[in-house]
Amino acid sequence: MAVSTNPLTAQAGDTLPGLQRETGLENWNRYAAVNYEFVPIHMDDEAGRAAGYRTAFGMGNLQVSYLHNMLRDWLGDSGRIVKLACQFRSPNTRGMTVHAEGTVLGRRQEDGRQLLDLKIWTRDQDGNELAPGTATVALDS
Repeated sequence: MAVSTNPLTAQAGDTLPGLQRETGLENWNRYAAVNYEFVPIHMDDEAGRAAGYRTAFGMGNLQVSYLHNMLRDWLGDSGRIVKLACQFRSPNTRGMTVHAEGTVLGRRQEDGRQLLDLKIWTRDQDGNELAPGTATVALDS
């Protein structure tokens, strides 16, 4: 599989350039400030442990934003995100490195638009999948 740096020429099986984030309280605090989401389980290790995790943990929607940022970085001015969905399977705990990645599943035409269907996901530094999902992007001609 080749890494696709140009979405206009991407083919099924190509991988997307990934995105990597070191995560922790600083990241979560900035995200919480924008979304007014100051919840103890995202700010305090004791609250995270009381909820059954080893530390405080990041917001699920922050993983969605990592996937969105990866797609926007890859698309540049070549297209737009039509659909994005994922399922939260594992938390992003403090000190984790989160990788957003994806592969091209296929290319199709619909209503005169060139679409790419993608498999996307986040994973931790050990390869454990955190949030698998799918996306569709429309390419500008």
